[in-house]
Amino acid sequence: QVQLVESGGGLVQAGGSLRLSCAASGHTFKPYTMGWFRQAPGNERELVAAIRWTDTMTYYADSATGRFTISRDIANKTLYLRMIGLKPEDTAVYYCAASGYASIYRPSPSAFSSWGQGTQVTVSS
Repeated sequence: QVQLVESGGGLVQAGGSLRLSCAASGHTFKPYTMGWFRQAPGNERELVAAIRWTDTMTYYADSATGRFTISRDIANKTLYLRMIGLKPEDTAVYYCAASGYASIYRPSPSAFSSWGQGTQVTVSS
């Protein structure tokens, strides 16, 4: 069984930066794709960025392009999301997720079988 634990969220002023981390554990952790999603109150969960675990191919939602960077550390089984130039509209709960088969290009949340508990990111104006 795979467990994902996010950390690094918090309150930041507009224009600030944060780095989210997602630590994975479990002997069955062999993802094909991992992703960062976010969900704001009243909104559906949306993809922010995805990465193919073995070769680091990446995909970013339009809202994240140029400001967010997804990366991973295979040895430590950790996924990261570096966020700069944060805006109030980036306020949401951020989740990491793992999939054994999802394409990195606009993957649906339903393609991910393992999810973390989420970490709150709040950007004040």
